[in-house]
Amino acid sequence: MPGLFITLEGPEGSGKTTQLPLLSAWLTAQGYDVLRTREPGGTSIGERVRELLHDPAHTEMSARAEILLYSASRAQLVAEVICPALAAGRVVLCDRYFDSTYAYQGYGRGLSLADLRAITRFATDGLMPDVTLYLDVKPEVGLQRRVTGGEEMNRLDREALDFHRRVRAGYLELASAEPERWVVVDATGSVAEVQAQLREGLCPYFVGVR
Repeated sequence: MPGLFITLEGPEGSGKTTQLPLLSAWLTAQGYDVLRTREPGGTSIGERVRELLHDPAHTEMSARAEILLYSASRAQLVAEVICPALAAGRVVLCDRYFDSTYAYQGYGRGLSLADLRAITRFATDGLMPDVTLYLDVKPEVGLQRRVTGGEEMNRLDREALDFHRRVRAGYLELASAEPERWVVVDATGSVAEVQAQLREGLCPYFVGVR
């Protein structure tokens, strides 16, 4: 049986990190063999790259260097973790994937989407998610959640509000262009309400899930 590749996307403070383990536990209870991972990171190499990318001290990092670092982490994650898990018939839940690159570095930074897609195809060897769950929240709300929750603000969190607005607009445009792959969820509700929406959105991709 082939595996299923599920990615979670969303702006800062959308609740992905909270929702992913709940979704994983639910699918495991349904009898699926689930692997959870994240971007950037998910491998020893990727976690080192994550430290570089998120360190607020690296304000001099260029947008081109940024995308190449993200892509390096992604290439390692695909080769070392995701592809072997899918080949073994597992369900892979990944916190962010290449759509984050298009939203943040494409729409947010203003880099060419055509260039980003070419780099991404090379890094991932063309591996596409089967379904992408997008948790939508206005940046004003999401960033305030991060502050209220006492979470550490990384380098990207500290970008100007207009940057985060462009990121969200980019996500919505990406979702509207591929409605067959994307499930858009209103992330402004309670944890339980958002989780219920995620499960409902996933049901068409599984047999016997309720």
